[in-house]
Amino acid sequence: MGALDEGHFSEELENGVKLDCLDLEFEDQPETLAIEDAVKVLLQGLGEDINREGLKKTPLRVAKALREGTKGYKQKAKDIVQSALFPEVGLDDAVGHAGGAGGLVIVRDLDLFSYCESCLLPFQVKCQIGYVPSGQRVVGLSKLSRVADVFAKRLQDPQRLADEICSALHHGIKPAGVAVILQCSHIQFPNIESLFLDSSRQGWVKALVHSGSGVFENNFSDVWDDFFSLLKFRGINVDKTRTKDSKQQCWCPSQYSSSAEVIGPPIPGMVTAVTSILSSLGEDPLREELVRTPSRFVKWLMNFQNANLEMKLNAFACGRMDPLKQNGEVGLNKQIYTVLNLSFWSQCEHHLLPFYGVVHIGYYSAEEITPASKSLLQSIVHFYGFKLQVQERLTRQIAETASSLLGGDVMVVVEANHNCMISRGIEKFGSSTATIAVLGLFSTDPAARAKFLQNIPNPASGGS
Repeated sequence: MGALDEGHFSEELENGVKLDCLDLEFEDQPETLAIEDAVKVLLQGLGEDINREGLKKTPLRVAKALREGTKGYKQKAKDIVQSALFPEVGLDDAVGHAGGAGGLVIVRDLDLFSYCESCLLPFQVKCQIGYVPSGQRVVGLSKLSRVADVFAKRLQDPQRLADEICSALHHGIKPAGVAVILQCSHIQFPNIESLFLDSSRQGWVKALVHSGSGVFENNFSDVWDDFFSLLKFRGINVDKTRTKDSKQQCWCPSQYSSSAEVIGPPIPGMVTAVTSILSSLGEDPLREELVRTPSRFVKWLMNFQNANLEMKLNAFACGRMDPLKQNGEVGLNKQIYTVLNLSFWSQCEHHLLPFYGVVHIGYYSAEEITPASKSLLQSIVHFYGFKLQVQERLTRQIAETASSLLGGDVMVVVEANHNCMISRGIEKFGSSTATIAVLGLFSTDPAARAKFLQNIPNPASGGS
């Protein structure tokens, strides 16, 4: 098994110094130790051995990730803004004129990361900020990003996040107006049983919210039109008709998930553990929006409990299908077939954070698999995904099981996005990791491997 790219490992090396600083900042503090104890309870509730290799340091890693991801509670946006206000002659309280005096200033495409207050799962944010200077003041543009990050690094809801960013900038800069647009993406983990009924279920919930102050308070003002036009000028398309009053009532998928009926009530000790985590992060577990958060997180986490997946797989498949016939030699009757873009969701055992992506399977055979067999391969991917996992192990497990069904000559590629790449101070959005496992003829034939890899579609082009 190897890696098609070294992104995951190079990020660790490149950011080693930064991660070491986080270790020194959070390690051995009472809040960190309390979160570690809570994570041990969660792991034991999943049926895991907290002393096994791979999990020994998970409680500390989870604690540091959570504290880094919620450090905004200890930061003040006011201090950031006031240290970066600069005088600029020609700006007055008017909206502005040609040449930019008092005109609109926009910072586009800021990447933010936050934790959903309803379920403790991470969500990603694309942030657009605009303001109209006044009073002969401008602010250093980097501070707009820093202020937004202060509020993102808290347990959040999209609309409140937009409102808090807008309010802090308005009171700090005292401009003619501030506009904030957030495009939020929340990962939606369907429970394992529902996936076998519908493997094409949507994996994301998206929300678009905005907030405005001053000249932006009127949603239909000309200055909003200017804002949207400048965004579209760079290919950023947002729906300007959505207002606060029309925001989604159920942003978090856990609020309408049916997983509670599937896995039963949460284990009380685990719920108490998550409640203690909220307290350790500086939140009030009795706040109305957080009262049900511990049980929601535990219900979702229980999808990854250490269960006998082989037994479930056999029950679902009603017996394994016979391996495909192996007639003739390679180059005569056999050829390479591919099964591409099998979706998967999983949970990183090192940080208890989601990772997700697609699986591609290539195999040598004299015959192509049937649609029913493809469905079984998707089931195998789901079963091995719904565990505490590392991507390398997931790739190997899929390859070994697929090999027993497809005749032995199998190649598997797993492409994944890891939330741990953006939750621990690294914040490299859009990076991905690919792993590969080869068995049988693929392990000795570079040309076969190259041929299979050429069949994998570009993510932007889709494919089947």
